[in-house]
Amino acid sequence: MQILILGLALWWVSHLFKRVAPGARARMGVMPGKMLVTVLSLAAIGLMVIGYRRAGFEPVYTPMAGMGHLNNLLMLIAVFLMGVPHSKGIVKSKLRHPMLTGVAVWSVGHLLVNGDVASLVLFGGIGIWAVLSMVLINSQESWTPPARGRLKSDVIGLAIALVVYAVIAGIHIWLGRNPFLGTYG
Repeated sequence: MQILILGLALWWVSHLFKRVAPGARARMGVMPGKMLVTVLSLAAIGLMVIGYRRAGFEPVYTPMAGMGHLNNLLMLIAVFLMGVPHSKGIVKSKLRHPMLTGVAVWSVGHLLVNGDVASLVLFGGIGIWAVLSMVLINSQESWTPPARGRLKSDVIGLAIALVVYAVIAGIHIWLGRNPFLGTYG
């Protein structure tokens, strides 16, 4: 569990550094700052994966029957939202923080189907980070929505999201965590 918590802490520090210490981050320069965040993020992900896989199963609650279906829908939505900033669709003009919203949706979906301590730490911790990030950004920066895009771009984004979702599901199955088997009673 300590490795998981260390990875989560490293994720928070690397991603909130710009928001809580903007002067220090600015002094680093754009590329060195981005490189530092990238390296720390990769290390954080590695630690979180290792820590989560090593954590023993300590149940806190039993997920409700049927939540696997809702989780899978939420995961598709989360994957779609992660790609929205790279599109020129309608959704981009409506959501200020599509990627962070996608992370929050991902977090909630995983908490619906995982009721153990390690899952609460990992998914809850990342979800709280996403919400906190949105609050900090909103308090520090104004937002002008981009021009309304085309529905065609959102449809293409959804098609790409389906492919990425299939790859992610395949990786989960390969790792022994089939997303299509849990809490479907």
